[in-house]
Parts: sequence; structure tokens; C-alpha cells
Amino acid sequence: MKETLVLKVDSEKPEIEKIRIAADFIKNGGLVAFPTETVYGLGADALNPKAVLALFEAKKRPLDNPPIVHVGEIGTVYKLVKEVSPKAELLMRKFWPGPLTLIFKRSNVVPSVTVAGLDTIAIRMPRHNVALALLRESNCPIAAPSANLAGKPSPTCASHVLEDLNGRIDAVLDAGPTHIGVESTVLDLTVEPPQILRPGGTPYEDLKRILGRVELHPVAIADREVAIEKARSPGLKHKHYAPNAEVVLVEGETSKIVDKVKELVDSYKQEKKKVGVLTTDENFSYYKADVVKSLGSRKNLTVIANNLFRLLREFDSEKVDVIVAEGLPLEGLGLAVMNRLRKAAGYKIFKAEK
Repeated sequence: MKETLVLKVDSEKPEIEKIRIAADFIKNGGLVAFPTETVYGLGADALNPKAVLALFEAKKRPLDNPPIVHVGEIGTVYKLVKEVSPKAELLMRKFWPGPLTLIFKRSNVVPSVTVAGLDTIAIRMPRHNVALALLRESNCPIAAPSANLAGKPSPTCASHVLEDLNGRIDAVLDAGPTHIGVESTVLDLTVEPPQILRPGGTPYEDLKRILGRVELHPVAIADREVAIEKARSPGLKHKHYAPNAEVVLVEGETSKIVDKVKELVDSYKQEKKKVGVLTTDENFSYYKADVVKSLGSRKNLTVIANNLFRLLREFDSEKVDVIVAEGLPLEGLGLAVMNRLRKAAGYKIFKAEK
């Protein structure tokens, strides 16, 4: 088993000698985990088919689940795609660097494995000095899904990466915790009107304000399994974001949610299960489960998004059998959080009725 090198770097002013070590791994077909503003990504040279294949293997990621390609400057996009529309140019100017991934028709320079055999490519420019330094020093676009084993909660700090991938990858650039905590929004520009395939760090409302018409793909807001033939985006097709514990989600009016969560906790306890509750500050004191964790206040969805994956991993370290999670409003970052929770639960959702 290879040893994974951990390089601690300053998140604002990353030390160039450490960035160069990581960039050399990328240039030579290796795998490097690095922080972005959303979650940690696992990077490989997007134009090197062998390196991308090694990336899928390290993550145990299905080959039909395309990674996002990260770029260090907007100019790189023109080499990777067939056409950049005025709409795409507007969005890149307005939201990049930032947590917005755009889907284009791909050019022939992009290897088939990098896009899971599709004729489209998902691209973004991350808003993190370490990620941008690595991209520029590597001098190539970097394919980078989240730096975790496939299906697990995404990593928001280097220790999460090492939990899953230590010995499977060459290096980790450790710049501390990420800021947003859920992945980027994925917007498909190959359809009209543009369609959000995965809600994320750039809220639907912000895109609507700029574009006027934006649709939400049924799977982005689904509360049950939606059959997908070909995944145009990561996070569409396979089970994602799931801890080892079973997750069940309770949705509905806040006051009704509390009663339903309590009922479920009692029921699981009778089955002799160790029960965790994923709640919010407002409801924390109502629960008597084995482990109770708060995402933060319902009034601050930014904090909630930032805590989500870390807390799901913490429940695993406390060896709970089942996590009963409260639902949140489907607005702003709440839409992204609920998309992740519904998938983590495998769509096992209880509706708290009046």
C-alpha cells in the first residue's frame, strides 16, 4: 500500500514549494486530494485517461458517474468545449470562481473516460486559493470528484479524506475545513431553459435572478427514487452521501416533525438500536436519543450546510445504528441540504402530517 503524503498548507497563501510537490504528482498521472470552497476534491489530470481511471479505482466510483473538471482560468474552458454561449460567458463572469458547475458539449481533446462516455462535460472554477494554485501549477484541467469512497459523506476536512483514502492516493493538501460544506450547483447549459441537475452552493434563486428561466431537474427535488438512464452530472444516479448508519428523514411542518422524530426514536429504541437524531438548535432540547447533534439554527442555512457531512461522519464514529434527521425548508441552501439528506436516506422519508 502506498503512503499518502499529507502537506499542510496555508489556505490563504499556500506555500508554493508544497503546491509544486502536489502538482508534480498530478503531472505524472498521480492523485491528489485538495480543498475547494465546497468540499475536498480528489484530483487527476483530466486529459490523462490512465490517471482518471486510477481516480475511479481509488474512490471505487462507478465508471458511469462523470467527475467535474476544474479549471484555473476561464480561457481553459474554450479548449474543452465545442461552444461557449453568451449565457455561459455571463454565468462564468458572474459566478466564477465559485460553487457553480456548468455543463457544455465537450470537445474532442477530452478523453471519453473523463466524461463517463458522454458528449457533455461538467466544468467549474473553484473559489479557493489552494485549489487555484494547484490548478495553475499543474498546468492542466483537473478532474476532481469529492475525495471520499463512493457513496460516503463528502469530506469537509483532510481527516475525512484520510479516513476513506489513506494509502489509496498520493497526497492530500490540508488547508483546514472547507467553507460551504455541500458541493457545487450543477447547471446544464445544453438544454433550454438551463436545468439544475444538482442543487448546491449557488442557490437556485441566484441563478433565476440572472437568467430569468431556470428549471429544476426532477431528481434535484425528488423525494423518491427517480430512474436515470445516463447521468449527466455527479450525484444524479448512485446512492450518495450516506454514512454507515441507516438514515431516515422526517419532513413536514416543524412542530409536527418533532413529534414524529420522537415517535421514531422510541420505536427504534424498542428494537434495541442505538439511535442518533440530527436536529437543529431550535429543537435540540426536545430529544432523548443516544446521540443528538445539531446542524445549527434553522435561521442560518449557511451554517447548516457547512455542518452536514461532518456530523454524518461523527454519527458513524459514535457507532449509531440509525440516524433520524429533521427536514428543512427547500429554499436557498436548504434545497442542497435536503437533496443530500434525501439521498443519504435512500429516500426513506416520513411525512409528519397535521
